[in-house]
Amino acid sequence: MRTTEVSGRQVLWRAVAGQRRNVAVAAVLGAVHQAAEVFVPVLIGVVVDRAVATGDGDGMVRWLLVLALVYVGLSLSFRLGARAGERAAERSAHGLRIRLVDRVLAPGGGADEGRLPGVLASVATEDTRRVGAVSMAMTLGIGAAMGLLVGAVVLLRISPALGLLVLLGVPVILVLGHYLSKPLERRSAAEQERAAHASGVAADLVAGLRVLKGIGAVPAAVGRYRDTSQASLAATLRAARAEAWQNGLTTGLIGVFIAVVALVGGRLAAEGDVGLGELVAAVGLALFLISPLQTLAWVNAELAQGRASAARIAEVLSSPHAVPVGGPVPGRASGGVLRLRDVHVGGLRGFDLEPLPGEVLGVAVTDPAHAVALVRCLGRETEPEAGGIELDGVSVTALDPAGVRRVVLVAAHDADLFDGTVAENIMAGAPAETDITAAMAAAGADELVHSLPEGAGQQVGERGRFLSGGQRQRVALARALAADPPVLVLHDPTTAVDTVTEARIATGLRALRAEQPGRVTVLITTSPALLAVTDRVVWVDGGRTVDTAPHDELVQRHSSYRSAVLA
Repeated sequence: MRTTEVSGRQVLWRAVAGQRRNVAVAAVLGAVHQAAEVFVPVLIGVVVDRAVATGDGDGMVRWLLVLALVYVGLSLSFRLGARAGERAAERSAHGLRIRLVDRVLAPGGGADEGRLPGVLASVATEDTRRVGAVSMAMTLGIGAAMGLLVGAVVLLRISPALGLLVLLGVPVILVLGHYLSKPLERRSAAEQERAAHASGVAADLVAGLRVLKGIGAVPAAVGRYRDTSQASLAATLRAARAEAWQNGLTTGLIGVFIAVVALVGGRLAAEGDVGLGELVAAVGLALFLISPLQTLAWVNAELAQGRASAARIAEVLSSPHAVPVGGPVPGRASGGVLRLRDVHVGGLRGFDLEPLPGEVLGVAVTDPAHAVALVRCLGRETEPEAGGIELDGVSVTALDPAGVRRVVLVAAHDADLFDGTVAENIMAGAPAETDITAAMAAAGADELVHSLPEGAGQQVGERGRFLSGGQRQRVALARALAADPPVLVLHDPTTAVDTVTEARIATGLRALRAEQPGRVTVLITTSPALLAVTDRVVWVDGGRTVDTAPHDELVQRHSSYRSAVLA
């Protein structure tokens, strides 16, 4: 169930290679810009030699016009190159975000295992931005390297000693800059990890704020976030210190190098080996070299951060699937014959289940954890430890999980709503042009709609935060019923509603599912109102099936069943 292994280096390379056209255009234009920058001090030297020193006014005007044209060229090349570079960076980041979303939403799941939602959001935003920025950094790095090369060639023509000094000194500075960036790369990875964790904890706390207030746990939650935030801040400061040291040391090296170039050029001019115009050009070139060298130092820092972020992205992309991804699945016309044979999962041992066509089957489980494990297994979120699950006689491990979920719809106890209206949420999984009136009535959502100021057009807010717990449950149940799947699995769908509403929902649910012949409904619950409308109930105690019979008979036979369901 392992996905294809992806390394951070591959993520980085593919991000850049995927934008090779934009990167190439930006690199060429950046090289033109830097080459034009080199010729600015050279042309000034020519003006000094051929116009100022000789008093040739016409010659000075001609060379100044040439200089103006060079400035126009370098300005345009910079603007167009920067645009292409930014386009490459943004598209690289966007492409990575798409890949991450595809992996997180993949039918096999698994990408969210052990990761808070905020962590995934951080990887999909900040880490992709940093990897995308590498494309821009590469274009600027290529342009800077071209500027250094052209500058060295020009210096060689002015003075072989100056040219050799630049050609030999620049690689040394680049190597030193690379090694200086290593601590930054390590600390940048730690910084991103801590920041993502803090973001995840914050999102988790906000999502559960109502519960925290209800149990008086807000101070403890605040303390937890404060500790996490402090750890994130410490990691950020360590990364900032590493970046400051890297920038400071690199800038110092560049300054020493430029001073040496200027000193050698001055001595050559003093000895008469170069003329006045050539000295002006040489000094101008020495000052120009500061910019590309600083750019290369910045590129080193960007690559260090990009490599760290690419490694984090690779971890998500390489996450193992929670369940196998098989082949084609029976369509909606499938009979939806579901069978569980000797399943062992999450405390359940030797569990068998075989709903009959058109049956409303109850599953009463004493341990809530066992019920959750069964729900996750039926929803293809996890694999059973042993045993098998079949759909229409085919093992679900050989079928595409997304297709299985279209036939077997599992509505979890804590099903989320989405930002939008009540009607939009109910229609989310329903076939086009479906009349949701019957589903709303069966779920008790019609009363809810009548009580809302804007009816079915009422906004529910993110995760349904504008609604109460019972209102959210009724909308989620209506959404599941409107989807009308061949097999519908409901886990405790009425825990937040009053007993009168629950009884009405139980009756309406059975009636609605009976309207479509062959539809199977599995109710995993200990609610007596819901179990009373089932055809039979599978009674599971201690992880093993104790008995299977109609609800009334189980009440008479087993005191443990009466305690779990009626108490």
